[in-house]
Amino acid sequence: MADTPHGFLLVDKATGWTSHDVVAKVRGLAGGKVGHAGTLDPMATGLLVVALGRATRLLRYIQGAEKEYIATAQLGVATDSLDADGAVLSREPIHVETDQIEAVLDRFRGEILQVPPMVSARKVEGRRLYALAREGKVVERDARPVTINSLELVDVAPSDYTEVTFRTVCSTGTYIRTLADDIARALGSRAHLTMLRRLRIGTFSVDDAASVEEVGTATDAGQLGEIMLTAADGLRDLLEIVIGSSDAMRVRNGVALAVGEWDIPDGTAVRVATEAEHDVLAVYRRDGDKLRAEVVLS
Repeated sequence: MADTPHGFLLVDKATGWTSHDVVAKVRGLAGGKVGHAGTLDPMATGLLVVALGRATRLLRYIQGAEKEYIATAQLGVATDSLDADGAVLSREPIHVETDQIEAVLDRFRGEILQVPPMVSARKVEGRRLYALAREGKVVERDARPVTINSLELVDVAPSDYTEVTFRTVCSTGTYIRTLADDIARALGSRAHLTMLRRLRIGTFSVDDAASVEEVGTATDAGQLGEIMLTAADGLRDLLEIVIGSSDAMRVRNGVALAVGEWDIPDGTAVRVATEAEHDVLAVYRRDGDKLRAEVVLS
């Protein structure tokens, strides 16, 4: 492409694709720099926010947003990866009633501690856990706080190995496979995920996402821009401040601005636009009585 695109794509990732696969495919279609916010495992489906061009520098403001998932866990069967792609470690039938499941869910609402799974990208002594797991190693991992904003039981399918479907809204860094196994442990069992779908990141919904195939079709037709979000749309969860043309050059040079009459809480990031156009020039953050540049796009 003659001009490198700049903005965001909402992609509905299919099962079997890694997040890296999606990024590589979009890079091959659109060219230029491509990145994503929030990894999805190959088994998982759903929303992946992909950034192109200069917008890759803005991914940090999306990665920290809360996320919503729907998941199905099979009780009684533990795997080494805590999902259906892993090797079975144990299998023990369990019959559990809906009211028993409901009774333990409240333990997992609010702030909880989670131990990252061995297949995660967390680092221990400089090494990724998943790399250690591939070598057959299991190491101690520190529990980390995460927040479960909501946890709703959607369906229970009774059998010798009961399947439980739940919906959750959680903070970034939450491992849904660990959540499912921890719930099973509270019921005296183990579990692994048989389905995981990400429905939302911040205010972005999978309902508005395109498949990788649809992205390819749009690119071939020269219509990629029609399904892309601008940088401003991608940062719509950030407060916008609009500056005059006289300040635009200062912002492009990363010069600090006085807070003045802007009502911005200390420590808050804001996107900066001009009166002429509302795309993002930069992202600034309030620091006392100043707004200081974090990312300058132009």
